[in-house]
Amino acid sequence: AVPQALESAPDAVSVGPGHLEATKDGGCEFMVPESWRHSVSQALLALFEKEQLCDVTIKVGAKRIPCHRVVLASAVPYFRDMFLSDMLETRQGEVSLQDQQLEEGAVEAIVRFAYEGRARLAPDGVQALLYAACILQVEVLVGACSTYMQRNLDASNCLGVRAFAEMHNLKKLMSAADDFTRENFGAVAVAEEFLDVSPSHLVALLSSCDLSVVGEVQVYEATMRWLRRNSQHHERWLPTIAEQVRFPLLPLDFLMRTAFREELLKRNIRCRDLLDEAKNFHLHMQHQDELTEFEFSVRTTPRKSAAGEGVLFCVGGRGSMGDPFRSIECYDLQTGSWFLAAEMNSRRRHVGVISVGGKVYAVGGHDGNEHLTSMEMFDPLTNKWIPRASMNTKRRGIALAALASGPIYAIGGLDDSACFQTVERYDVAADSWSTVHCMNLPRGGVGAVALGRYIYAVGGNNGQTSLATVERYDPPLDKWEEVKGMKQRRAGAGVTVLNRCLYVVGGFDDNAPLNSVEKYDPQKDRWEEVADLTTPRGGVGVATLIGKIFAVGGHNGSTYLNTVEAYDPLTNKWEAVGSISQCRAGAGVAICACSIKQIREVAQGTGGVADCM
Repeated sequence: AVPQALESAPDAVSVGPGHLEATKDGGCEFMVPESWRHSVSQALLALFEKEQLCDVTIKVGAKRIPCHRVVLASAVPYFRDMFLSDMLETRQGEVSLQDQQLEEGAVEAIVRFAYEGRARLAPDGVQALLYAACILQVEVLVGACSTYMQRNLDASNCLGVRAFAEMHNLKKLMSAADDFTRENFGAVAVAEEFLDVSPSHLVALLSSCDLSVVGEVQVYEATMRWLRRNSQHHERWLPTIAEQVRFPLLPLDFLMRTAFREELLKRNIRCRDLLDEAKNFHLHMQHQDELTEFEFSVRTTPRKSAAGEGVLFCVGGRGSMGDPFRSIECYDLQTGSWFLAAEMNSRRRHVGVISVGGKVYAVGGHDGNEHLTSMEMFDPLTNKWIPRASMNTKRRGIALAALASGPIYAIGGLDDSACFQTVERYDVAADSWSTVHCMNLPRGGVGAVALGRYIYAVGGNNGQTSLATVERYDPPLDKWEEVKGMKQRRAGAGVTVLNRCLYVVGGFDDNAPLNSVEKYDPQKDRWEEVADLTTPRGGVGVATLIGKIFAVGGHNGSTYLNTVEAYDPLTNKWEAVGSISQCRAGAGVAICACSIKQIREVAQGTGGVADCM
């Protein structure tokens, strides 16, 4: 019978070190504290350490470890499966582990881990412990060892860790080692361990666009160092390995004085072809005005970290709230993310943006109240926007273009009453504007870019309809001439140059935003369609970086966009990349020849930035 006092007691009553809890059937359940469980664990550990009541011995190498079956079975899946099966070991007093790679100390550490739930991880023993944990299927310890090794990767061990991870199918650890190697290739390539990587691993490493290097010379020298040490692989692997070096991106002087004189390369037909390809690339780039044929490839595409590629800027624009932005966003290639940089002095939508001489220029546009003639310049060294001389004509929907280091041409545009065919020229050194010959047609929302020795003006709107026509300007002659027109009428399109071809991206026709993209080859005077954008983008900003075209923001007919996609001409595909933080169209996009480290990330200001809905 339940005592009367207990029947009337609360649902839980403390009794000594534990407590009683009433159950639905009128009974009680006695619960011990957590310390009691710990004391049981400590008692089992003491029995193990004193070798008392042990019923099985684990033998590894010359070491014997007396322990308790029930403890091993409860914590180590390998032994649980063994002891619960019909295997001979279930009836033997001694279990011998035959794997020669299992180290005595590692197995003993796992047995002790089964008793106390603790294991010491140290650089000199973690790899052996991880191997033993893999074999004995102690997943919690596998995870702990992998995390420890990831945190302790360095240039001297990352390749060995990667090989170990691949051998044991530890994909997370293998991926971490690969990332570390790519990000620290300069230091890894001079480590002794680098010379021992397999040919297939070397090819995978050198082929990566994410390889962090100062320049392609670093890749060339690392490759030659490996090849000189591993002559046994030359017959089968030399051409394949050499193909991963982007010889066209080597400086011409280094190419001619070093690579062309390398006997190892000169003796192989395929390697000689690669050197010729590099030489032809340099000749092609030096004589862009001539009709020279060249086939671009992955070897002519800069790696992400290539010096001089620059930083992608997205400047101004407008969003769903209506007011133009002062805000600036910059794209970090290494992280694939955008950050806010110093704001402009004025709000600007449908602004002309270009980078010349390591500076970014923003010209004209509309500030929400009126059209602008003003210009300001961003200097990465000071992280400030500085006012410069103003244009003569107030306008938005303007396009900027420049040959080499200047001058800057401000082309077309519009105000509330007319579209313009006027063109102004800005002298960077003199900080002054002058007028040059007008275009043949008015073009508001025009796209413009320099290609060869010409400035091209593409599409736009003449005040009545969107245009498919294209004209180009010859600065020495101060003359515009019409060239072959696009297949699609468009204004507010993005225009850029990639591999000596002109690309026109998105824009508006007279009815809706477009997702179509066209490519113009001036050597053939021919337009062709390439892969469509994944979404229509009117008022899109575009620029070329690391051999790809980035299309930033725009309007899809329903909403302003913050998405960004990149076009790879080698695959003819668009793929999403990191989105900007604000939905915007009518922004200017340009590549500034500066380091991402120069540009300080700033907190979001009060420049009329609207959150993306």
